[in-house]
Amino acid sequence: MAPGSKADKKATVDAAAWMFNVVTSVGIIIVNKALMATYGFSFATTLTGLHFATTTLMTLVLRCLGYIQPSHLPFTELLKFILFANFSIVGMNVSLMWNSVGFYQIAKLSMIPVACLLEVVFDKIRYSRDTKLSIGLVLVGVGVCTVTDVSVNTKGFVAAVIAVWSTALQQYYVHYLQRKYSLTSFNLLGHTAPAQAATLLIVGPFLDFWLTDKRVDMYDYNVVSLMFITLSCTIAIGTNLSQFICIGRFTAVSFQVLGHMKTILVLIMGFFFFDRDGLNLHVVLGMVIAVLGMIWYGNASSKPGGKEKKSYSLPTTRQQKHGDDSDSDENLRLKA
Repeated sequence: MAPGSKADKKATVDAAAWMFNVVTSVGIIIVNKALMATYGFSFATTLTGLHFATTTLMTLVLRCLGYIQPSHLPFTELLKFILFANFSIVGMNVSLMWNSVGFYQIAKLSMIPVACLLEVVFDKIRYSRDTKLSIGLVLVGVGVCTVTDVSVNTKGFVAAVIAVWSTALQQYYVHYLQRKYSLTSFNLLGHTAPAQAATLLIVGPFLDFWLTDKRVDMYDYNVVSLMFITLSCTIAIGTNLSQFICIGRFTAVSFQVLGHMKTILVLIMGFFFFDRDGLNLHVVLGMVIAVLGMIWYGNASSKPGGKEKKSYSLPTTRQQKHGDDSDSDENLRLKA
């Protein structure tokens, strides 16, 4: 296959992966918002456990059909991933309860600098000036359109720190595990989803009771609420899978930066379906700034030197150059 056609195919698959993630992520947020705000199902951690249980069922069916091949993931690696992932989910829920919405959004924005730091420290990634500035522009834009009231307390700050670092580590680990153990997105989900489902379904009801003072088993279930729970779990399969696909194909930083397009779409969808007073000039300005930053980031990071691993081969190159110079001098002496 010609290099041009390979690049075109990769670009098409990349765009499809992003679209898959955006559609499923925005869809699940809208469904969950309706489920919690309209029907009072406020058990977020337990619902996430149900999401992973449904995803586990999907991976088991695909394995039985032969679409998922056997693979190996060391137990220690799985344990670390589950700790990062579950602390991320629990930390986010607790942070939202203990902090204002404004500080919660600031905490979410700080995941990008933390993800960058992890790539710099562990992967020796170097970012160009334009790439750094474009990330900053995205942060400013999303901050303008999402951050309103900001108040914080000690326990809320601790919860936010735990949530940010665990989320960044979980997303970095998705890329790391797929690369190190040659795992596909389906393979990795097949290893992690059952463990996450089991732990969240055990811890979730107790955590949700602590956060909401309501018991999930005492909820007034009806046909409509069960339909929304089923729809949420079904969409979650695509959300979990597309997240692994996108982070595997790109990096956690790119997933975070370009992923803020979902934030903008959620704001727009929320305006149409829930709060018609939520979209104003201030919010629109932030959206425009964020989109411009995402376009700039996509362009800057794809250029040579925009985002690349540091090279440590310079001393060898210099030594080789000195060797070449000495060989040339020797040839000149022989000719003389």
